[in-house]
Amino acid sequence: MPILTQIISGGQTGADRAALDTAIKFNIPHGGWITRGRRTEEGPLSDKYRLKEMVSRDYPSRTRQNILDSHGTIIISRGPLTGGSKLTHTAAMVAGRPVCHIDLMTQDIFEAALILHSFVLENHLGVLNVAGPRASHDPAIYFDVKSVMESMLYLVYLDKEAENDSEMDWPAVSEQGDARDADQAVEWITNDLSLKTRTLVGRMDDARVGDVYFSMLDYIKVRTGLDRENSRLFTCLGKGRDRLEYTPEDGAMDIVKALKSYLALHHNLRILP
Repeated sequence: MPILTQIISGGQTGADRAALDTAIKFNIPHGGWITRGRRTEEGPLSDKYRLKEMVSRDYPSRTRQNILDSHGTIIISRGPLTGGSKLTHTAAMVAGRPVCHIDLMTQDIFEAALILHSFVLENHLGVLNVAGPRASHDPAIYFDVKSVMESMLYLVYLDKEAENDSEMDWPAVSEQGDARDADQAVEWITNDLSLKTRTLVGRMDDARVGDVYFSMLDYIKVRTGLDRENSRLFTCLGKGRDRLEYTPEDGAMDIVKALKSYLALHHNLRILP
């Protein structure tokens, strides 16, 4: 079974939403079940999240359905499980489905990512269900779950790199800039890339956007000014975004996706042997 073909959750604020946003950021299919009316504590869930509505407004029913529709469930919280998170753990045990609880009171972000990475690999998880506290119960849980998920995906990326030599020659930082917008950032990066790398990126599947992101993250941040949260580029990219959730790393992914779209249009050439 392929590793992580889909990430699902119940769509609530906090941990659930962080999992869905991570999936969207990395072009990983996402989904899950949500209660009737797409109910969350801050109002109906946006249609950008591709969750299916239950016929019931009952949270436990939604919780059990997501467990049954996944290959395993991860619960990320701070301290002992309570409320809906405790129900999720119990329901997974009753259903006989793999479940793992990560307590951020005893593990830091990278240790948590290692645990999640091992859980996914050992159980050959294709569809991962993510659960944890809502934002009103733990205002910092969104950032922590997002960090754990992204760190876990980085470990998956390293696994792939260990199996295959990289096809592309990524540039070193030649100079630091402060791009005014995404178009200028893409122009600078394109000029730094070799023709072969431009063509390979242009032709690659969208599902591999994470490979480009992890390979180029530090370079992009320094080259375009995203290493500074007060840069022109970060300010431009962050317009209309929730600045409590949007990070320079999210900005770097937006640049990677813009780069991929540009190269797919202008450098999607056949590579001769």
